[in-house]
Amino acid sequence: MQIYTLAVALLISSFVASLSQAQDLLLVSASYGKNVIAICEKDGTVLWQFKTSGPEKGHGGHHEIQMLKNGNILFHDDWDVVKEMKLDGTVVWSYTSSKVHAFTRLADGNTMIAESGTGRIITVNKNGKVVSETPLGKDGRENTRQAEVLENGNYLVCAERPGVVTEYNPAGKIVWEYPIDTRVYGAIRLKNGNTLIGSGSGNSVVEVTPEKKVVWQIEGTVPETKIVLKWTACLKELPNGHLIIGNCHAGPDSPQVFELDKNRNVVWEYNEFELVGNGMACWDYIGSDQADKIRKVIASLKK
Repeated sequence: MQIYTLAVALLISSFVASLSQAQDLLLVSASYGKNVIAICEKDGTVLWQFKTSGPEKGHGGHHEIQMLKNGNILFHDDWDVVKEMKLDGTVVWSYTSSKVHAFTRLADGNTMIAESGTGRIITVNKNGKVVSETPLGKDGRENTRQAEVLENGNYLVCAERPGVVTEYNPAGKIVWEYPIDTRVYGAIRLKNGNTLIGSGSGNSVVEVTPEKKVVWQIEGTVPETKIVLKWTACLKELPNGHLIIGNCHAGPDSPQVFELDKNRNVVWEYNEFELVGNGMACWDYIGSDQADKIRKVIASLKK
């Protein structure tokens, strides 16, 4: 009986240990005087950090970051150059563009870059060759914030002025648009086909249908919490349907990132004001499978 009890205890201990190694991570990026990229546990513990160039290099704020499947980071610390960096600080790829706020590495290895300076979205290959080009709309629509590549191959793009979320096909034709009339920052297409919008200066998060009907929204504060919403920015939908919300410029008493469950209840908050300050507009959420690999890379760097 004692052997059985010991075996069960060891099994439980092993299971708990495996869970502790399978926790998701958060990749954060902040400028506005902080000038830092960091990988953190969900409780805020910093596992790795890297100091970036500041305003003296002409950059007022980080606006996009992505943890790549190969364990490298895609980021920018000036307005024109997109870089891929290993965690040891080695830059292994870069592309000089024009007034960039949004970019992402695609599944085929190419990189999508939204160029506000030229009013277009491009994809470039690993050799820096432009392989596709999509013109953006007029009347301010070319001055992008977040831009996402949709499953249908179209682009979902935010423009602060005139305050619209626009879906373009690869030829640049507008196929859908939602005028939110704020300095909108981020938007994603949800699995249910609706669009979730971080309204930026509207201090809100809004879900709208393809027919442009508002399904739900939170504005000003998150109900039944003390979370004050300010510049709502990057967004992410997790595989379980939960939503991760970026909350920039909200001060030290509200989280920079928080998670909502399907009932819109807050289940997790990230508030590391000392690390990221009041200017963390972009971040990436690292799922447990990749998080374990990232931890091993970080551990190897400390040897």
